[in-house]
Amino acid sequence: MSGDAAGGGISRRRLGGGVLALGGALALAPVPFADAATAIGAGAGSYGPSGSGSTGPSGPGSGRPSPTLRRGSPARAGLLPGPLERLVADAERFLAPSPTHPWYAGAVLLAGRGDTVALHRPIGKAVRYSAYDEATDTGVEFPADRQIAMAEDTVFDLASVSKLFTSVLAVQQIERGALVLEERVASYLPDFGGAGKQDVTVRQLLTHTSGFAAWIPLYREPTREGKLRMLMDEAPTSPPGTVYRYSDLNLISLQLVLEKITGRALDVLLREEITAPLGMHRTRFNPPASWRPKIAATEDSRQPWSGLDRGLVWGEVHDENAYGFDGVAGHAGVFSCAWDLAVLGRTLLNGGAYGRARILRPASVELMFTDFNTDFPGDEHGLGFELNQHWYMGAMATPRTAGHTGFTGTSLVLDPTTDSFLVVLGNSVHPVRGWRSGSAPRVAAADQLARAVPVSPGRGRTAWFSGMATGATATLTLPALRLATGEGRLRCSLWWDTEPATGVLVLEASDEVDADWVPVPFTTTPSGQDVGTPRPTGSVSGWSGRVWHRLEADLADRRGRQVRLRWRYVTGAPYVGRGAYVDALRVEDGGRTVFDDSRQGDAARVELDGWSVSAD
Repeated sequence: MSGDAAGGGISRRRLGGGVLALGGALALAPVPFADAATAIGAGAGSYGPSGSGSTGPSGPGSGRPSPTLRRGSPARAGLLPGPLERLVADAERFLAPSPTHPWYAGAVLLAGRGDTVALHRPIGKAVRYSAYDEATDTGVEFPADRQIAMAEDTVFDLASVSKLFTSVLAVQQIERGALVLEERVASYLPDFGGAGKQDVTVRQLLTHTSGFAAWIPLYREPTREGKLRMLMDEAPTSPPGTVYRYSDLNLISLQLVLEKITGRALDVLLREEITAPLGMHRTRFNPPASWRPKIAATEDSRQPWSGLDRGLVWGEVHDENAYGFDGVAGHAGVFSCAWDLAVLGRTLLNGGAYGRARILRPASVELMFTDFNTDFPGDEHGLGFELNQHWYMGAMATPRTAGHTGFTGTSLVLDPTTDSFLVVLGNSVHPVRGWRSGSAPRVAAADQLARAVPVSPGRGRTAWFSGMATGATATLTLPALRLATGEGRLRCSLWWDTEPATGVLVLEASDEVDADWVPVPFTTTPSGQDVGTPRPTGSVSGWSGRVWHRLEADLADRRGRQVRLRWRYVTGAPYVGRGAYVDALRVEDGGRTVFDDSRQGDAARVELDGWSVSAD
């Protein structure tokens, strides 16, 4: 199956370790950026891959090429080397039982920031097993001389990461005016309008809100015509626009729309509109037989775990429905390597251009990084891209972090906030899909890349850092202080980014060493702004913009008492955010400063449990 969905329609997030919420608002709210999408389409005219007519500070039309990728050191990328080393070490652990079987036989890891690829590392095997022994639940290994080590340029079956290419092609057509985001799909494909689908829109296909079932076995129909009739006759399982349900059928339908309005097959569109302009020469549908030694093998495909009996799938598409469409499908079927995917990521982070080629305008790219699913919290989605999904983006997740995963073990994550990108390509269904579950390797890699992006202290050379441990409680406790006046006040700089469901940072106070800790309300004001946000619960959680905030807490009610103050950072499992930083801690009592962490003696009295002093 593509899209991290098994044959019974299991959701991607369930396989990722969470629960996919299918509920949502019963009426569509106004669509964000719909006017922008209409304006782009209306004004774009003919806008081909040559990039004629482009605008922006770099790229075609500016006289300055957009950034292209090159290899470089972590320092050149503005990344810390230690977390990148740990990223590789973490990934290698999943080559061993985790916990029962290896998560993948091998992987290619690529991470970078800006125009620099600071990490490109193959691990394990691209081809290890010839078959799966169901009776013993073991893999039958090829002889050692027939196994193939993973290489930097190993090509992978991307599975549902293919959906990103279909989505880019669709946004190109929106930009050119040939496709309208809010138009009904049936206006392009009249046969699509039956069985209750007459009101499904192009946007709903791109954001998985059409109401389609997650999956149906199209491959069981022997002819292409039969498969298409099966799709056209499929009724939504929910009224369009009322639920988020990830479905391969959305992108297969979008493929048909694209082929109808352009008169070109999807594989031709991919080559002419994306891969050729960007120089992605290792990306295509249906790789030739000559590529096979450089392709990662996937599954010993046999019933009952697979829909088809095909034996070892190696060099052909793994997804059954894509296989039924002769390897070219809107939801799966693209093969690519880590570097090519990084080129696509860099292109989008550049606003649609790479070198002197432009495939999208910046405003079009913005539609892919903007949440259209505001009615379905937790299922944020741009056009084609998923947004802010900690279950595989880990600590890289922000409201604008975009990405996608594939059932075969692939993923791409783009964080425009830090201009960083991560590619994790693993052959996790080799030898069989049942050997892996969840997205732990993806999360681990994303956590380490997020940690590799330094956070400069708000003042001076160091700040107090909470760490990024999952399922933990970390405290930073000030020494006991006596406040003599009614003008006590805590001031500091605060930076936080937590997993919103389980991560929280709380300011607490206690009158005595063994007394209960109670929250202390405070106000935070982002750097460069004047209007603060009251925090009556004495806590912050989730996304803060990844900027420093000024914090003030009134301690007037502690007059005449000895008080201890602490920061308590709590995380859940298995996901965590980038953590919290506290800097420039200062407690004032009227005109007197009773604590200042810039004073060596005061800083030495701070008690750290899980926190540390950090320069980055």
